[in-house]
Amino acid sequence: MLNIALFGTPGAGKGTQSELLMKKYNLVYIATGDILRQEIADGSELGLAAKSIIEAGGLVSDEIIVQIIEKKITTNPDAAGFLFDGFPRTLVQAYILEGLLLKMHTSLTCLLSLEVSPEESLKRLLNRAKTSGRRDDTEAVIKNRLKEYQEKTAPVASFYQDNGLYFPIEGEGPIEEINLKLEEVIEKELRKVLFNVVLLGYPGAGRGTQARNLAEEYNLVYLSTGEMLKEEIGKKSKVGMKVQDIFNMGDLVPDEVVIKLIEKHIKRNPEANGFIFKGFPRTLVQAYILDGLLRRINSSVSFCLDIQCPTLELIKRLDARGKTERRMSYDMETTTIVHRLEQHEKVCVPVVDYYEKQGKVISIDGEGEPEEVWNRIVGPAEVAWRKAR
Repeated sequence: MLNIALFGTPGAGKGTQSELLMKKYNLVYIATGDILRQEIADGSELGLAAKSIIEAGGLVSDEIIVQIIEKKITTNPDAAGFLFDGFPRTLVQAYILEGLLLKMHTSLTCLLSLEVSPEESLKRLLNRAKTSGRRDDTEAVIKNRLKEYQEKTAPVASFYQDNGLYFPIEGEGPIEEINLKLEEVIEKELRKVLFNVVLLGYPGAGRGTQARNLAEEYNLVYLSTGEMLKEEIGKKSKVGMKVQDIFNMGDLVPDEVVIKLIEKHIKRNPEANGFIFKGFPRTLVQAYILDGLLRRINSSVSFCLDIQCPTLELIKRLDARGKTERRMSYDMETTTIVHRLEQHEKVCVPVVDYYEKQGKVISIDGEGEPEEVWNRIVGPAEVAWRKAR
């Protein structure tokens, strides 16, 4: 998800550039000033509370701002991203924005600051006052707004500079040139956004095959907990010796073991475009763990592919695999196969529910040849890719 905050003094051109960026990247526009003025025009409770403050050129209380921002975000759950104009305007609001985006399992991509001198801002706003008809566009109010900006809003820049998200852009010059500079930064930051996919589905649904297809298509790192554990067992490492019996039965390996393996492989690939997770998370606890692991690298799960297959077909596939070189230790006996399917039903289904509540699950019919299943995946995967990047 692409989330942009557009920064700058009053009159810096945020409204003009916001409109261009919104159309280019299909973003939901959130301008606190516009929303508040609409609330005032509607005579709502929030509007009445904010009216006197705005007309004096002051900053509306955070309690009011939070309510209108959260309302706008939550009423657009399928948005490709958000463009914030006029928010955050204080350090407190910067933390508020982090919290609001965190609730949506996303974060701010970048803060773009249009750099315009106070003199130029004043000139632009006085010119606008001649045609705007806005009561808050008097010279006294404008100077107060600029003073408020310097005292309360400028420190926000340091907050985002410390997080590597602050990008100053020269805001004086032709509109088209300024827009190109903004887009250059956005495109560069988008290339840093990881595309992380979780493969869901019962054993035998074809997750491994399709995970490799996705990894090749989008140049992602394929992480399979089953293959990691099999490698550790083959090396007779301490981890392998510890989990061999559990693994051979197809039971869940302790979380602390799996976490270390996944974390190790993530650290090995600092330049990755993203990761494909197959076999993890298998429990609700592991879903929370994965969120934590990805948050440490300023990322999150992009989407989940749930490959669905009838139980009888799953048993046939696993039994057939048990007769090939690709077999796993738990494919060798029908009783073990059934045990794994029963265990999946018990502990893994809540994981699907967890991601469904976030709107991240795409369900695919897993019956048929691998090529047929892949053809069903291509379209939805491309949509998820574009939304993530």
